[in-house]
Amino acid sequence: MRKWILITILMVVLLPANVLAQKKVINFWHAHGGELGERVSAIAAGFNKSQDKYEVVASYKGSYADTMTAGIAAFRAKNPPHILQVFEVGTATMMAAKGAIKPVYQVMKDSGLPFDAKVYLPTVAGYYTTTDGRMLSMPFNSSTPVLYYSKDGFKKAGLDPSKPPKTWPEVAEYSKKLVAAGYQAGFSTAWTSWIHLENLSAWHNVPLGTKSNGFGGLDARLTYNAPLHVKHFQQLADWQKDKVFVYGGRTNKGNAKFSSEEVAMYTESSAGYAGFAKTCKFEFGTGMLPYWPDVKGAPLNTIIGGASLWAMAGHSADDYKGVAAFFNYLSGPEVQADWHQNTGYLPITVAAYELTKKQGFYTKNPDMETALKQMTLNKPTDNSKGLRFGYFAQIRDINDSEFEAIFSGQKTAKKGLDDAVAAANKLVAKFQKENK
Repeated sequence: MRKWILITILMVVLLPANVLAQKKVINFWHAHGGELGERVSAIAAGFNKSQDKYEVVASYKGSYADTMTAGIAAFRAKNPPHILQVFEVGTATMMAAKGAIKPVYQVMKDSGLPFDAKVYLPTVAGYYTTTDGRMLSMPFNSSTPVLYYSKDGFKKAGLDPSKPPKTWPEVAEYSKKLVAAGYQAGFSTAWTSWIHLENLSAWHNVPLGTKSNGFGGLDARLTYNAPLHVKHFQQLADWQKDKVFVYGGRTNKGNAKFSSEEVAMYTESSAGYAGFAKTCKFEFGTGMLPYWPDVKGAPLNTIIGGASLWAMAGHSADDYKGVAAFFNYLSGPEVQADWHQNTGYLPITVAAYELTKKQGFYTKNPDMETALKQMTLNKPTDNSKGLRFGYFAQIRDINDSEFEAIFSGQKTAKKGLDDAVAAANKLVAKFQKENK
């Protein structure tokens, strides 16, 4: 008996400390399925391997909307995850969910780990910070829209494959030549509201709403029925007659129009690059979003889509040290450079961008740098750092319905956008009332 006791004591003494000490679990709920989900899991595994105190468990919870809903429900049930991925238009909702979140700047400050919000790309960090520069959530998968074009198609139409159109009048000119060369239409688009309304505004330094696009307070209101917006959407509708433009449907359902060579130009997220690389049987390139040359100051910079990571309230101080350690690891140049190079999402820090350049990635893949050049083209203004309105996911649905009425000829662009703004502002006012 004494022999076995001695053996047990020796085993305890000789076992490594990391085997005896159980790692503290940090739950991370996200909205990435498939290959992206595998890469998220790989990031978590890399962090887990890098230290012996915490174990990040990454769990897929469905779409962005499903993931946010699940996180809020879990908070109400007093069992929230430590980290919740929320799409960019859910920012106002998360801020207004009283007691539901612990701001990232506070998490990082309490941890004692080095943290400087200035190391993040300004156009990325600005979306998730307060007006005085305090970061509320950790940027993660950020993207911005770019113009994809078929280099093969350009050659077929007698266009220079190294020179995508820079302005919207040039898009129309190129489109007519492409149609003459056999394409069903010149260009189409994904994410109409995000690209042709929200980014159109930022790119031209025109407000989408009052009070710095909602950053200045809940009493802000939407104003995207201004002359630029009306002009742009009426032009899209009119261009359908000459097959310059064809509507591809909501979200990114029109992607097949580009990959199947129905159109030779397509506006889509920079994060769509990897998908097109797999599905397109032709050589394609990227260009910056076109702009209207008669708008003074254009182009400025585009804004991001994607999502950020929120630290949920209700956990211990030691747990938040684990969250901070993961955020610190996640922001590392090597981790971000790898994420960017393999997904098409933007690197969230200047260091990761510089590392990618140093590695020669853009020399081999110049079209992957277009989004970064576009995002850093100019210093963001109050009109081009993002937007912060409640119920914006629902507002995008309203916008899509009105766009379809405009494109089908049921409404003029002026009438459709007036109706969209009126309906959207009712939701904004409701959000303000609910969160006084």
